[in-house]
Amino acid sequence: MRLTGIGVGRALAVGPVRRMPDPLPEPPEGATVADPEAEIARTRTALQQVSAELLQRGARAGGDARNVLEAQALMAEDPTLLDDVVTRITGGRTGERAVFEAFLEFQVMLVGLGGYMAERAADLGDVAQRVIARLTGVPAPGVPESDTPFVLVARDLAPADTALLDLTKVLALVTRDGGPTSHTAILARARSIPAVVGVREADDLRDGQLLLVDAGAGTLDVDPDQASVDEAHRRIEERRAASSGPITPGVLGDGTRIQLLANLGNAKDAQGAVDLGAEGVGLFRTEFLFLDAKSAPTVGEQKAQYVALLKAFPGKKVVVRALDAGADKPLAFLNDSEEENPALGLRGLRVLREREDILREQLTALAEAGAETEAELWVMAPMVSEPEESAYFTALAKELGIRTAGVMVEVPSSALLAAHILESADFVSIGTNDLTQYTLAADRLLGTVAHFQDPWHPAVLRLVAEVGRAGAAVGKSVGICGEAAADPALAVVLVGLGATSLSMTPAALADVRAELLTVTLEQAKARAAAALAAGSAADARAAAASA
Repeated sequence: MRLTGIGVGRALAVGPVRRMPDPLPEPPEGATVADPEAEIARTRTALQQVSAELLQRGARAGGDARNVLEAQALMAEDPTLLDDVVTRITGGRTGERAVFEAFLEFQVMLVGLGGYMAERAADLGDVAQRVIARLTGVPAPGVPESDTPFVLVARDLAPADTALLDLTKVLALVTRDGGPTSHTAILARARSIPAVVGVREADDLRDGQLLLVDAGAGTLDVDPDQASVDEAHRRIEERRAASSGPITPGVLGDGTRIQLLANLGNAKDAQGAVDLGAEGVGLFRTEFLFLDAKSAPTVGEQKAQYVALLKAFPGKKVVVRALDAGADKPLAFLNDSEEENPALGLRGLRVLREREDILREQLTALAEAGAETEAELWVMAPMVSEPEESAYFTALAKELGIRTAGVMVEVPSSALLAAHILESADFVSIGTNDLTQYTLAADRLLGTVAHFQDPWHPAVLRLVAEVGRAGAAVGKSVGICGEAAADPALAVVLVGLGATSLSMTPAALADVRAELLTVTLEQAKARAAAALAAGSAADARAAAASA
């Protein structure tokens, strides 16, 4: 039997199923406490202990996992949630029930906001489970222990679980929920764990069943025959041999250069990216400087972080994205107003124009950092919808000392008007995560529509092709910085559509580098043409494979 989902990475794995245990049951509703003050103290302690545990896990995990777990630790001690919990306990509820109700109410609100905030709902639910487990004296739900390697199957995985997986035991991840941009997918890429997410039938899998997981194809073969198992093991060994080879620049089989860059969210992860062969940075997310701040960081504070990043890449390209916040990633000092549909609201460059002082300070800090280092600094604006916005941003950036200024193409309008946008922008970078979301009208963080969130969809590829043609016509760079670039087969198609650079999680660089070497530019164009002619994402994937 073969099941399908959304593959993460290119690797294969073969092993028996081990299922994640079910969540803790809902605490009883009618239970009361005789001493509310003692119950409040007990609950505060549990919240603090969970926060400390998450911070410790983050410190051990490092990288993207550390950022995720630190965010969860902050949730455990969020003052608004704590006040709500205290109020409920004062009203007679047990600590377990108060935590359950308060966190659930906040989860429902986050889901209603959609987008980035909707994904935080799952993280919040995991924190609640951990606190309730502390209060009831039972182990928190988590990865099962095993003396032998296994394929982990779950409805979804919490960041705290994914971050510290024992890679000597966990061969692959399979989840019922989630899409290619869920935390499970992002952390699986970062740790080079093969994964298939969004498998609707995952709940039917049982402990002990043998699974052949093919992340590249997005398939699960349940109880495969011996010939299939032998072939999978052969391919696994081939991949191991290829990954141990020397690190070389990104290049096609005919010598065509394709820059292979890293997506980074923190300056301290730069050296790790260099060690994995990153030729520079294609997307540096600056949100980490702002998200936990009560006021915007100063020019000096920002500059110090940018200098640390740029020094790691002397003589190499580093593309920094201006603050991408607002609406679904609200900042109290930037825009804290509620919107009914935040994914289509005041976000990205739109909110930065409303608070141009913050944009000016960030661009100033970047310009000063660029002047003091030897990296080739490029800066781009997020969420650009039309040429006028491109002209505004690039003019302001250059006024403040940025030499190379461009924009992100994340919505269909900017893809269709790429030729006009490139009249002012020095380059464009395609964010395939958001471009897919807006093209297919499917929230990229909502599990119920995860099957729509597939960058192989011909509608998305046609928009990429439009941007590729526009860039080629004027000789300007067209980068890809969404998760699509980490899919080796899709990376070839993107190059065939006109991409001149690919940026991804550093762990994916080896697979993409190896795949590019197997094709010439003409072959990449042929695969791209075949995918464009298809009528669905599945057909596009199959057509490219057979072209």
